Amino acid sequence: MAAALLANVLYSGGFVLEKRALASLPEVSIRRPARLLRLVVGSPLWIGGSLALAAGFAAQLAVYRTLPIAAAQGIFVSGLVLLVLLSARLLGEETSGRERYALGAILLALLMVVLSLKEGGAGGDTVGQHAPSSLILLVCVPALAAGVWLYSSAERNARRRHRRPTTGVEYGVAVGLLYGVSSLAIKGVSSHLTADGLGGAVVGLLRSPYPYLLLFTGVFGLVMSQAALQRCRASLIVPVCTTVTCLFTAVLGTLSFGEQLPDEPLRLALRVLGTVLAVGVLLAMPKHDTAPQEPVQAKELTRP
Repeated sequence: MAAALLANVLYSGGFVLEKRALASLPEVSIRRPARLLRLVVGSPLWIGGSLALAAGFAAQLAVYRTLPIAAAQGIFVSGLVLLVLLSARLLGEETSGRERYALGAILLALLMVVLSLKEGGAGGDTVGQHAPSSLILLVCVPALAAGVWLYSSAERNARRRHRRPTTGVEYGVAVGLLYGVSSLAIKGVSSHLTADGLGGAVVGLLRSPYPYLLLFTGVFGLVMSQAALQRCRASLIVPVCTTVTCLFTAVLGTLSFGEQLPDEPLRLALRVLGTVLAVGVLLAMPKHDTAPQEPVQAKELTRP
């Protein structure tokens, strides 16, 4: 639990620091990844944010070794509240009433998921350790393809003339799919760390698909998320990305790693309804801003 809460703080702080750093950089694009990387690594503020995110990933390893996947995702998404507060305070971003209701509904959905959990003992939730490599690839490869395709589609729409300002929901879903795959890979890595002996653990890990999935999602996720963060509000794109990641990991990770669904009708209903509510809210969120928000740097320059 402590590691999950620490991961929340690190993720929220990391995204806000990266967003603030990107506000002072020239426009970046996934079509020029080398230029994008050159710009961001030259920003100390961005490096601080990326180190915070990396530490958050490390904290996930401890979480996945002790908590069921669905329970971990419920705790991770609770960090959205901190993210929205930090975005308002440090970035000057404002959320609409509809978006605040949507975030509240997402938190309610995740509370339902958490209430559906039961620790240890007879009938308790089990922590899965292993999943067949073929099953992981069957789940992850289509998700990666869908994420890249959706992001490319959002990029094409963004280049249209006279377009309405986008909130970034499409970007958030696309990046969320990549991070969902990354989350499953982290879960897989954590299971290999339980092997006896460092040598055996390393060999087993290299024979699995997990390090290669992490490499792919790390590179593409980095480039895609930075371009999206620069164009869209962190207070909306990050919650969408986090929700997609958590739902993807909770549903497909639970099935892939053999963590059984609740056998009690009430707990099963809470978990299923919570998942359906979160997906429904995500689909209903506004796709366009009524007006583009003023960048942080511009706001600071106009203050008396």
